[in-house]
This record gives sequence, structure tokens and C-alpha cells, in this order.
Amino acid sequence: MSDEEKHKISVIFGERVRTLRKARGLSQKQISIITRLDRSYIGGVERGERNVSLYNIFKIATALDIKLDELFKDFDV
Repeated sequence: MSDEEKHKISVIFGERVRTLRKARGLSQKQISIITRLDRSYIGGVERGERNVSLYNIFKIATALDIKLDELFKDFDV
């Protein structure tokens, strides 16, 4: 897998996180408090700058009150 393809996956995932967070009326700061992840880390995830671990994906899904698969719904790479 090329670096470009990896980046595209991160960007798509980040956009999904941002969309779901905003739909729930949560700020990055609120998500960071719930997940115990730094706010700048959450911002990096949403911008596609982070390669997020499975553990942190689980924490984000829990903070958004969704199942893991919901984060990947309509995930088209």
C-alpha cells in the first residue's frame, strides 16, 4: 500500500469522526475529555494526520456512543 493510499484512509476516517462528533453536538475538547486523548490529537485524527490505534478508535467510538462498525459505515477507499 502506498503512502498516498494510507493518507487517503486516514483522511476518510478523520472526516467520519468529525461528521459524527458534530452531529452529536460535541466539541473536540469534549471528546478529548471523554476519551482522555489530547485535544490536538483529536484534531490530528480529524485532519487525517494520525495513524490511529485500534484502542483509540474504540475510545472514540465509545465517546460518540456508537458501535465500532458505525465509524466505518460507507467507508469507501
